[in-house]
Amino acid sequence: MSETTPRYRQIEDYLLERIRSGEFPVNHQIPPEEQLARDFGVSRMTANKAIRDLVQKGYLVRQAGLGTFVTDRKAESSLLEVYNIAAEVRGRGHAYSNDVIRREEVQADDEVALRLGVRLGARVFHTVLVHREDGVPIQLEDRFVNPRWAPEYLHTDFSLRTPNEVLVASCPISDVEHVVEALRVDAATAGLLDIDPATPCLSMTRRTWSDDHLISYARLIHPGDRYKLRSSLRGLSAPALGRGR
Repeated sequence: MSETTPRYRQIEDYLLERIRSGEFPVNHQIPPEEQLARDFGVSRMTANKAIRDLVQKGYLVRQAGLGTFVTDRKAESSLLEVYNIAAEVRGRGHAYSNDVIRREEVQADDEVALRLGVRLGARVFHTVLVHREDGVPIQLEDRFVNPRWAPEYLHTDFSLRTPNEVLVASCPISDVEHVVEALRVDAATAGLLDIDPATPCLSMTRRTWSDDHLISYARLIHPGDRYKLRSSLRGLSAPALGRGR
């Protein structure tokens, strides 16, 4: 450990090493702040910062009156922002990969035409990918793209750039719509995700705009035991919280 490493980072590294080795398994209660502060010769505030950072990163969870515990660190995405899933996975220190199941040009059916804002039968791009974290499927992405706004989309090497990266580069996202629901998947989808068909899943339907242009409509399916969706609202006033939106 470098002498220049901040003291709170030393505590983080200590805890992470034990979490990753399995010495501190899921639901294990970590030492309290006071003990960590004594062990590392730091203030309680410094120990608190280390724990707070690991809570924010999803490694720990605080339970009021009980202490702080190692959490089941499922893959996680925000409901309020659109992130590149490859960057999410690598940001967790894991290996990202994907399988391209479909890459085609199709005619928009009723649902796609409605969702993507194009004419029935219009030419649209369609891709289906399975995104993996350390080799384990965490998301099935079924996406339709308006070729007018991303004409080179189907020519992408998706092993190097995810659909999200391609679309953001072509058309910076200005607006996004998310609709989340629980569902049971069919046998084919379960096979792609390597899960039992009875496994509960989360489905997130996402539409993205660039200025006034509706660019993409995608359905993202996640195994419920491998993924979680997060939403965080900050800075709302009391009247805003009471408006029921």
